[in-house]
Amino acid sequence: MRIDKYLKLSRIIKRRAVAKDLADQGRIEINGKQAKSAANVGTNDLVTIHFGNKTLTVKVLKLAEIVKKEEAQEMYEVVSETYERDFQED
Repeated sequence: MRIDKYLKLSRIIKRRAVAKDLADQGRIEINGKQAKSAANVGTNDLVTIHFGNKTLTVKVLKLAEIVKKEEAQEMYEVVSETYERDFQED
């Protein structure tokens, strides 16, 4: 399954166009390698997404073409979620 479609179906990212843009900007990695929007993702892959100052890494547990809102979180497991803080010296 394409990474942009997976991120939309799993509701990690609300819109497929946003997922596509993030991937094409080099802000999505699959198993540590930069991924374009058409890259395929499979079960047990680690997907890392860089949103501004937040980095989210999830493990793909399940792929499905049709997913209900309540079932979306069953598609992945959060491995890590980190935030970079901007420290300003006075």
